[in-house]
Amino acid sequence: MKLLIASDLHGSKASCEQLLARFREEGADRLLFLGDLLYHGPRNDLPGEYAPKEVIPLLNGIKDRLVCVRGNCEAEVDQMVLEFPVMADYLLLELDGLTMFATHGHLYNEHRLPPLGSGDVLLNGHTHLHALEPREGYYYVNPGSVTLPKGGNEKTYMTYENRTFVLKRLDGVPLASLEV
Repeated sequence: MKLLIASDLHGSKASCEQLLARFREEGADRLLFLGDLLYHGPRNDLPGEYAPKEVIPLLNGIKDRLVCVRGNCEAEVDQMVLEFPVMADYLLLELDGLTMFATHGHLYNEHRLPPLGSGDVLLNGHTHLHALEPREGYYYVNPGSVTLPKGGNEKTYMTYENRTFVLKRLDGVPLASLEV
């Protein structure tokens, strides 16, 4: 199974359209979204082409291939317009003999670890900083942000296939990889 993994869209129509184009071009089976879909939050600048009402039908259009966890900018009212679940704080994925703990990052993160087994993957967004890092006993993986990257980073997402994560710019150019 091939996953496309993204986080922190924050209601940008332009970033959503680019991400969905990458999703189709990558031939991914599922889009795993790590939260903050529609709103920018009080600490972020207003994203370019901020249009959450226009992002809703774009995401609903792939609802059968979309898996999401709740970000700190999601609200219960979002669930009224989105046709896929977005209110779970985390999910556990078992792929290729690997366990991934997928969460947004505001509740569980590299500083407040969830229960992880040896060799598990902590997969979160929230920081808007990408990471592909082996840690003591686990792997820390963060796709960065497709809309509001921080730390001088570019807009990024990741793919996962056959125990390999590949970090890519939003235009699809690979930047780094990690085999787990």
